[in-house]
Amino acid sequence: MSGCIRGCEDVGGFCAAPGRTAEHHPAGRARTVESRAGVARPPCTPRPSWASASELLVCQDLFLPQNSAAIKETREALLNVNKTLGELKKSTARLSTSLQDVKTNLEQSLNDPGCSVQPERATCDDVRTTLNQLDDNTNLGQLPSLDKQIDNITHVLQTDLSSLVQEGYKSFNDIPESVQNQTVDVVSGIKSTLNSIGSHIENVKEQISIQNKLTGFSDQIDDVETYVHRTLPALEEYNSYRWLGGLVACSVLTLIVTFYYLGLLCGLCGYDRNATPTRRGCVSNTGGVFLMVGVGISFLFCWILMIIVVLSFVVGGNVEKLVCEPYQSKKLFQILDTPYLINEEWKYYLSGMVLNKPDINLTFEQVYSDCKDNKGVYTALKLENIYNISDCLDTQQFTQNVSSDFENMEVNIDNIVLLDAAGKKNLQDFISSGVDRIDYGAYLAETAKTPTKVNLLTFAHGLEEKANQLPQGSLKRSLASNAQTVRMIYHGQVVPLESPMKTLHQSIQDLQHQSSGLGVKVHSIISSLDAAQNFIANSLSSVIVQETKKYGNMIIGYFEYYLQWVKISIMEEVAACKPVATALDSVVSVFLCGYIIDPMNLFWFGIGKATLFLLPALIFAVKLAKYYRRMDSEDVYDDSSVPGTWHLNL
Repeated sequence: MSGCIRGCEDVGGFCAAPGRTAEHHPAGRARTVESRAGVARPPCTPRPSWASASELLVCQDLFLPQNSAAIKETREALLNVNKTLGELKKSTARLSTSLQDVKTNLEQSLNDPGCSVQPERATCDDVRTTLNQLDDNTNLGQLPSLDKQIDNITHVLQTDLSSLVQEGYKSFNDIPESVQNQTVDVVSGIKSTLNSIGSHIENVKEQISIQNKLTGFSDQIDDVETYVHRTLPALEEYNSYRWLGGLVACSVLTLIVTFYYLGLLCGLCGYDRNATPTRRGCVSNTGGVFLMVGVGISFLFCWILMIIVVLSFVVGGNVEKLVCEPYQSKKLFQILDTPYLINEEWKYYLSGMVLNKPDINLTFEQVYSDCKDNKGVYTALKLENIYNISDCLDTQQFTQNVSSDFENMEVNIDNIVLLDAAGKKNLQDFISSGVDRIDYGAYLAETAKTPTKVNLLTFAHGLEEKANQLPQGSLKRSLASNAQTVRMIYHGQVVPLESPMKTLHQSIQDLQHQSSGLGVKVHSIISSLDAAQNFIANSLSSVIVQETKKYGNMIIGYFEYYLQWVKISIMEEVAACKPVATALDSVVSVFLCGYIIDPMNLFWFGIGKATLFLLPALIFAVKLAKYYRRMDSEDVYDDSSVPGTWHLNL
């Protein structure tokens, strides 16, 4: 009984569920999909995927601030090199003059008459052979000045290339805003279309008659549930009577069998084969009495048990064969689906009752199977014959306007200038400045040399040793004085030259590295600028429209998927009718067949079997009682056919 009540409650909840489910189902998701589509953002954004990657990367390199500042850095490097080179030229000139003076003094000293005699002559000859080493080792004075290149770059810097680059950069970055401003109306139209989809789905929810179709059925279920609750106390009372009646019947059968067993037990235990009928023992007589009591009770109650068995068999057997088994095999539904069986005017009763169209093939078996599979009422009851959800949610009627808006959209980008003519001329002037055509090899070769051909300290030390070999006199003093002068030239002029020459050498190397391939790179930048400018002027608008259409197709794809999900939800998930099948199984299989019919069949089969065996038991009990009971008298007769033999007749 409780299973039946729960089944009714499940069906009642199922009938009330479609309205609540529809409130939280498709229409509410429209805003989620709209948000996912992102229509509030610009339909497209100009990014490198629109143009050649190499073109835009070169433009990006040009737009970097350090690239426009590279020209200034090149000028500073040239000024530094040129200044250092000029100072070194002056220093090497002074060094050359100083060395030449020492060399002249030594030549005059070697013309002394003392050098004409031995051994002084050999020493003078040695000194004379080393005089050619006392000279400047560099030719910095022959290196050309960098004033021309500096003047050219200074002329280039008169144009503010950084501001031109920033203007082009700003113009390039303003493309998204320009596109957004030109597509405001398109975006508004698309948002309006998407908003209308949610309203349309709300209308579809109101037009679907699932709730209306279930209202009458729900009222009937409520009536049944009310009736069950009202009659439940009486049924529970009758159920106790049923159990009491079954207990009494079983007790009667048990009592009869008990008397039979007691009669057999006492009769067998007290039976004396040699005792006469009138002299049988008390135990044997008691057994006979028990058997006759069992026979008497059998005569009193067996006819009642037989009537109970017959009635139980008629009800339980027929319900089992006509309801329970056909229900399990679904043959019961096939019988109910027989055309014109329930209503002579309707071919299919269920379609006539639900759809008012009795010719539609809507069967009990099909509805039960769909509900067992937990399909929605819309699919199970074939409500598409009343309201076709596929026609109402046709994607074409929603996406056609969106597609036409994207098709008719035009974007004009004519005022984008990456770098104007002044900026390009500035770059070309920088190329022709001659920085990349400087003979860096000559500069590096000269700055890598030592200031003098020989180490002046070594030369001075050797000159002093040779002077010490000479006798005292003017020649010795002159050589020693010149050695001291050479040593002073080294410390005063050569040593200060070494560090600037190394610095100049490194600066020239840096300038060479900085200017190498500069012309090719700038030419590549200008060519890429021209290609990118041509792309923006001639192709960017069409590419934006193409990308926007792709974006529109993506939005349409979202909503096609969403509308398909709405249809599937309404067909399969809204008002899933598995509770109906479960409730029907609970009422028929559990309550009727399992709770009532199966115990009834077990009852009549057990009682009938016991009653059937009571008949031979009754006969045997009567026969045995004659041999166990004590008789009041006995019959004695003479059998004349056998002389001398006496027979006792009981």
